[in-house]
Amino acid sequence: MTMDFIDLPPMLDATGQVRLPGSKSISNRTLLLAALAEGRTEIRDLLASDDVERMLDALRTLGVSWAREGDSDHYRVDGVAGPFPVKAADLFLGNAGTAFRPLTAALALSGGEYRLTGVARMHERPIGDLVDGLRQVGANVRYLGVEGFPPLHILPAAIRPGGMLRVRGDVSSQFLTALLMALPLTGTQTTIEVVGELISKPYISITLDLMARFGVEVQREGWTRFTVPGGARYRSPGTLFVEGDASSASYFLAAGAIGGGPVRVEGVGRSSIQGDVRFAEALAELGARVDIGDNWIEARAPESGRLKAFDLDLNHIPDAAMTLAVAALFADGPCTLRNIASWRVKETDRIAAMAKELRKVGAAVEEGADFLRVTPPAKLVPAAIDTYDDHRMAMCFSLVSLGGCRVRINEPKCVNKTFPTYFECFASITRPVPVIAIDGPSASGKGTVAARVAAALGYHYLDSGSLYRLVALAARRAELSLDDEPALAALAACLPARFSAARVMLDDEDVTDAIRSETCSVGASRVAALPAVRAALLGRQHDYRRAPGLVAEGRDMGSIVFPDATVKIFLTATVEARAQRRYKQLMEKGMGASMESLLKDLHERDARDAARTVAPLKKLPDAVLLDTTKVDVEQAVGFVLDRVRS
Repeated sequence: MTMDFIDLPPMLDATGQVRLPGSKSISNRTLLLAALAEGRTEIRDLLASDDVERMLDALRTLGVSWAREGDSDHYRVDGVAGPFPVKAADLFLGNAGTAFRPLTAALALSGGEYRLTGVARMHERPIGDLVDGLRQVGANVRYLGVEGFPPLHILPAAIRPGGMLRVRGDVSSQFLTALLMALPLTGTQTTIEVVGELISKPYISITLDLMARFGVEVQREGWTRFTVPGGARYRSPGTLFVEGDASSASYFLAAGAIGGGPVRVEGVGRSSIQGDVRFAEALAELGARVDIGDNWIEARAPESGRLKAFDLDLNHIPDAAMTLAVAALFADGPCTLRNIASWRVKETDRIAAMAKELRKVGAAVEEGADFLRVTPPAKLVPAAIDTYDDHRMAMCFSLVSLGGCRVRINEPKCVNKTFPTYFECFASITRPVPVIAIDGPSASGKGTVAARVAAALGYHYLDSGSLYRLVALAARRAELSLDDEPALAALAACLPARFSAARVMLDDEDVTDAIRSETCSVGASRVAALPAVRAALLGRQHDYRRAPGLVAEGRDMGSIVFPDATVKIFLTATVEARAQRRYKQLMEKGMGASMESLLKDLHERDARDAARTVAPLKKLPDAVLLDTTKVDVEQAVGFVLDRVRS
């Protein structure tokens, strides 16, 4: 992985087992409750992520003592038994909504002066409904920027105990969660009335469950009234285990449903308190075969092999629903995701972002205020996916690779928010389309051997050396100047080239001999010097990687184009043997040739290839050397096949 992007190759299938990281929602709620509680709380399996780091940093600044056990995910928190002891602090909370909203409420009732800031996107996420609710009990919360949005300035205030307060429920359930967790600090009975439909109810269930574990039982009347009892105080439950993250489970369960499976996730199951475990039910409605135990869920593809089109209300699983938007690419018809308005106020405007990125891979998408309709394409299109600093965008779109399509994920480190090892875990359950990379100097026999190996395995074949000649030929036919780099790069990116045995096809025309002309040779040298053309052809070469596999030959297949190749072979031979082969080929085609000039040309070409700044021709440490000086084609092909099959 680089800082800027990660390239995922097309995958053959998905199968295996993943142990989930701790739930972000449970982790940050537990940390805050443990901090406000009386006594020491031992927290096991706490999520290691940016959001949790923001909460831990804030708690330490606010006077809460905590310690980590070595390099483990076990933490010890010594609660302050009420409001925070530090009465003045400036807190930076990044884009962590599960830290920002609950801390705002707890600090507003702690009697101090605090400033809360975050990243630019956090300052675009609404918080007005929470602030309005806090002001109803006398809290003094002011906006430092745009009204209704962070950053915030909290000042000491005389809190009015008891009574009734109202909060909207149709924007974010985190507002209600924040109020519920903070109100025991007042020590008096308070009732919260929810205005409008309460979204994301399962997340409120998590909040109520955890509050009860810390000794505060909230009385609930449906989903409209919640009463925090008077005299309630948080007390440590001793030891608390954090469940695996059910939202994160969705990517792997979808991978099993799309990529064959079975894929099993451990850490959530039938006994989970998280609502997102119901993603498994949604997958089953799509035809996936799903099994569930107390602490695990397993998914595999439908009997038919393809997911069924769906039209679902997903208000109850807003985060996991994002995974269904990408799963829709693999359905047998148009799919509709409804009641997802909360996507608009998440880490990014997820409805707009999802629509834009789904269109990149070929889907037709209709978006509304609270819905998304996705019509899957006949064939997925390779694309670079922008992630908008949103961890779920990055993880969702990794699933595109299971459609036999390469995909680039930009800014992949955004997964650190909840799942820093996501791409490593994804790699552990997926199997890339295999590549056999055969490199070597000119006339070493790699073209003949590669074509024969591809035929024997039933794999696709790539003659990379012909691509630059094809660009030159196509440019001449399109009357493009060989100096027009943008036009040539666009031409190279969609070059309709196919390789069949020893023949080179452009569209349906056999141009094997045409690209060997002197004009094409000169043109190939010119276009190969253009960086944009080289970059376009790199992507074009990646497109030949399709199931069931690819045999690619050239001079940088194993080093630059397919560094993750399953098998790497470096073919070589003495200059004299290569010159003799080239001489024989030319004579068979009725073309005159001189052994002296052929030897001179090969010596010069070898020197140029070895001296190249980018990917000089040489045997890689992980490549197998095959000297074909005294080896015939049949023996060379047999050698490569033995390596592949072993």
